[in-house]
Amino acid sequence: MAEAIELHGIDVDEHLDREMTIPVLTGLQAQGDVMVVPRSAQAPAATPVPRDGVAVVRGEFGGHTHTLLAEGTVTFDPAPEEGLDIGVLTVGTDATAYLAHPEHAYSGIGPGTYVLRRQRELDTTRPDPEELIARAAAVRRERAEAEAAADRRVRYVRD
Repeated sequence: MAEAIELHGIDVDEHLDREMTIPVLTGLQAQGDVMVVPRSAQAPAATPVPRDGVAVVRGEFGGHTHTLLAEGTVTFDPAPEEGLDIGVLTVGTDATAYLAHPEHAYSGIGPGTYVLRRQRELDTTRPDPEELIARAAAVRRERAEAEAAADRRVRYVRD
């Protein structure tokens, strides 16, 4: 990893081992919220990745950027519209692509064509629509009952 940091200039958090060997994989992999999905039937990307890399996901609210880096012939075409797909990545036969991120270190991507995709967390704590409708109806009933009870109360007025 120390060689990758020196070559590409993207440092990683201090607690990460700089002596580790970065594995280069050709299967499904993830780095934080970025998924690398193999797609052999996908049309290859055409735009060469520049020497200083491509920010595929920019850090928001103080977060760090995921940067795509190339050693050899690596191309990347961003997705045409904002969505979960980030773009298409093609790594040449004798090349390696890397995703670099200060907190997640470097991930090696071997030859092939891939779709880079954002990963989203599923919030299972949110109620389903039927439950929301039932809750809203219960609140309306409680309010109506409270108003009816208030109307039935005897009010004393002092002269």
